[in-house]
Amino acid sequence: MKRLSIILLITIIIMGVLSVGLVLGGRFLLHDKGIPLREQLIEEESPQKIMTFFAHPDDEIAVGGSLLAARKAGHKIILICLTKGEAGPTGGLVERENLGEARALELGMVAEILDAEQLELFDFPDSGLSGVSLDTIKNLALDMIQKHQPDYIISYDSQVGLYGHPDHRSVSLAMEELFQEKFGNTGFPVKKLFQVTLSPKQIKIALQLAPGFQKNYPVEGPGLPFPDFAVKTTPYFFTLENMMDAHASQQEVFRNLLPYREEIPTVIYSRIFDREYFSEVKVFKN
Repeated sequence: MKRLSIILLITIIIMGVLSVGLVLGGRFLLHDKGIPLREQLIEEESPQKIMTFFAHPDDEIAVGGSLLAARKAGHKIILICLTKGEAGPTGGLVERENLGEARALELGMVAEILDAEQLELFDFPDSGLSGVSLDTIKNLALDMIQKHQPDYIISYDSQVGLYGHPDHRSVSLAMEELFQEKFGNTGFPVKKLFQVTLSPKQIKIALQLAPGFQKNYPVEGPGLPFPDFAVKTTPYFFTLENMMDAHASQQEVFRNLLPYREEIPTVIYSRIFDREYFSEVKVFKN
């Protein structure tokens, strides 16, 4: 019995060492130490309104940990989504003609998990937003800002759209232009616009492993904006997985976004993919 106890102890120690090594190695491959790491997206302790402005149901997953942390801190979350995502994969769970409504329900479940104050879901054409005038999207963005009075807004970046999706770029460019035009004006409450981005190491790995990046990420041009900071997400990763599970039809997308998540235990994975990166849009006014 004593010998078995010793063997068990040695096994536990070896597994612990291997796990620590895997976490440290993964962090080294994915994250740049020079990028500041925060516990929260925003610094205010008084309740603030954070509004996301995205093209598709499931886009919010890219910042899900930061939203969960903000909600726990007492801030209010508003989700704005311009399409029902009817052009995405079905996951073999629903007929193509019913996908939009199914994804609308999935996003509704995510809003409940986040305890979002409001979800606004529109019916612009999925994978067709580049054909919608920029002024139309800007007018919608302004309507949502005037209606919900957010203090902070999160979108994708306007150059790449995270991995090259034209819908992401269109929506984010409209929000960025609106922010540049209206910031500081009377009746425009937004203090900061944050854009989702990745660390240079993450981009390098994504181009090696993720088909979506390999197919769509631009090989020329400035690429994704360099992060101003990252938000620590490990404490919220289990709930973030619940949010991903709610998007049942989109598991293929998440395997692309978070490779090997199903093969690596969550307790380890959450410590490797342990942060979300943001760039703050700078205001340029004459």
